[in-house]
Amino acid sequence: MSPHPIVPLEVPRVRTHPLSEDVVSTHRAARSGGPVPHLPLSRRGFLAGTAALAAAGLTACGRTSPVARAAPAGSTGRLSIGAIPDQDPEVLARLYGTVADSMSAALDLEVAYQPVTDYAAAVSLFRTGDLDLVWFGGLTGVQARLQTPGATPIAQRDIDEAFHSVFVVNAATGLAPSDDLTPLAGLRFTYGSETSTSGRLMPAYFLQQQGVDPQGFPGGPGFSGSHDATLGLVASGSYQAGVLNEQVWTTRTAEGSVDPAVVQYARTPAFSDYHWLLGPQAVERLGADLPDRLTGYFTGLSADDPGGAEVLDLFGAGSFVPTEASNYDQIEEIGRQLGLVS
Repeated sequence: MSPHPIVPLEVPRVRTHPLSEDVVSTHRAARSGGPVPHLPLSRRGFLAGTAALAAAGLTACGRTSPVARAAPAGSTGRLSIGAIPDQDPEVLARLYGTVADSMSAALDLEVAYQPVTDYAAAVSLFRTGDLDLVWFGGLTGVQARLQTPGATPIAQRDIDEAFHSVFVVNAATGLAPSDDLTPLAGLRFTYGSETSTSGRLMPAYFLQQQGVDPQGFPGGPGFSGSHDATLGLVASGSYQAGVLNEQVWTTRTAEGSVDPAVVQYARTPAFSDYHWLLGPQAVERLGADLPDRLTGYFTGLSADDPGGAEVLDLFGAGSFVPTEASNYDQIEEIGRQLGLVS
């Protein structure tokens, strides 16, 4: 059951606001602390970098070019992993290159990270089996699972059991922090991706709960495409306000990369969000025990082990915990109201 009554939302399709080059910068993944160091690449780290370069050659349909590599001696197969592009590409290449290394060593699998251009591409590539294991947000995870019979939720971070979004404003608005979202109604406002849980779906729901039309902002809302881009657009004044995932906000603030022109206005109530989803074709190819092996790998990551600590730090998590489809029932219900789940 949802903790709040669901009221239908009328949401027309809106074009995504193009990203400007000046909002793309290099950051570590959430809560990792400090800029990305220039380190020698491991064999699988090199793969992540190669895949990132391949992203420049993506076709118009949004598919990535598969990076074919032979499995190492003694390995039991190859797993292709991906993620929704919710942060800068440099952040994602660093994060998932590290995950690929760690997972490969733990499970004796060749693990390759494939970047994607947008949220819809991640869902599509998962459905076709081009991506085996994907780090989805709550909404994209629901979309992918419903489009891919047999898909299995594997794990989520401890923080995903009670995740939050943060509404930010440009300081020139003069708005002081508040729980009242109604003053945002008259501002030029941008969400993140159109199918982002923390950057669009749940913020739109909480706005509507306070009587603010989530599509009624002057000129219509923008869609920046990512949380980092939202910060850049609000800082520049292109939009007076926006919303992003709290983890990115906290991390960027801690590392000092948030423009002083951007200030926090409000924090949403909690909701379930990010999780790993495994496709059925990977299970057929790599064995029926693969879901349990992957869940065991993630839940077994420990801050007491240097390798596990690095992965947890990059994900901004204290631990990973098992998850199941029912944890995203509220997301699915609201997504249906928005016309984003069918």
